[in-house]
Amino acid sequence: IGQDKFRDGLLGLWEGRCAISGLAVPELLRASHIKPWAACERDQERLDVYNGFLLSANLDAAFDGGLITLADDGLVLISNALNSEARLLLGLDPPVKVRRIDEKHLRYLAWHRANLFKT
Repeated sequence: IGQDKFRDGLLGLWEGRCAISGLAVPELLRASHIKPWAACERDQERLDVYNGFLLSANLDAAFDGGLITLADDGLVLISNALNSEARLLLGLDPPVKVRRIDEKHLRYLAWHRANLFKT
């Protein structure tokens, strides 16, 4: 309940484009939680658009799996578990940044780096 509202909010916030790659194919975009739904303590966190990014399906899987995360300045941090070929194929080499980070993202990103990111 509420996941459609969350996705709609992210589609609006990110103007229908992946926050990292800029891909604008709705069928290939996922409403990705920074702090996962199950880890949220309240519905307010679950539905907060600043607890998420609109990501292409492959980047969403990498983010959910802790293979990538974001620094506070928006730089995509990449786990050592991804080799150079995978980084290249995912469009992460050379280093990339999300198009923008809001101050409201920061507490969720700190959680993601501390709890999900595989260094």
